[in-house]
Amino acid sequence: MYDLRMLYDETVARIEAFDDANGGGVGSYKNKGSCHLYLLETEAPIARLKPTGNGDEVRLGYWSHRRKWEDIDDMGGVVMPLDDALEFIANEAVFWTWT
Repeated sequence: MYDLRMLYDETVARIEAFDDANGGGVGSYKNKGSCHLYLLETEAPIARLKPTGNGDEVRLGYWSHRRKWEDIDDMGGVVMPLDDALEFIANEAVFWTWT
């Protein structure tokens, strides 16, 4: 059985490393099995990373105009490895709407 706490700790370490390498300013917290990213300066939500249980793949969510987390698309969401997801989040405007 995979230790979910270890998975979360590894995920946070990788998020922090990516954030540091790209200028910093993003925080994270765990809620309901997902890792949530937010802007440290304003506490505005950025993204939700929900593990799929398949390696380091995560399903991406964004904070919508409905004031809730939603999938990136209407066809079951975007799923990708964590490093790709972090790069995607950094470069897609939909994640930075509320920042």
